[in-house]
Amino acid sequence: MSTPPSRRAILSLYHTTLRTSKSFSSYNFRNYFIRRAKDTFRAIQSESDPARAQNLFAEATKELAVLRRSAIVNQLYGGWRLAVEDQKPAMTRADT
Repeated sequence: MSTPPSRRAILSLYHTTLRTSKSFSSYNFRNYFIRRAKDTFRAIQSESDPARAQNLFAEATKELAVLRRSAIVNQLYGGWRLAVEDQKPAMTRADT
């Protein structure tokens, strides 16, 4: 019988996944992965079977590695900011 992951381990993985999801430069990818992370971790927390919870946790760990690599590639080839995103004000000489 496998032991389920601790609450601290789940929260740590959740925060790391959210932080990585927020590092995408593309608005659509960023919001998709944030929603997906929330759904995934809700499923892990609501799981009552320890073996199933362990499998979901292991799968989320593997997905985090893929997400990190994808975020790096997305940052390399980031495009223009969309109109729905918060626009950063242009810097002027007086601001420095």
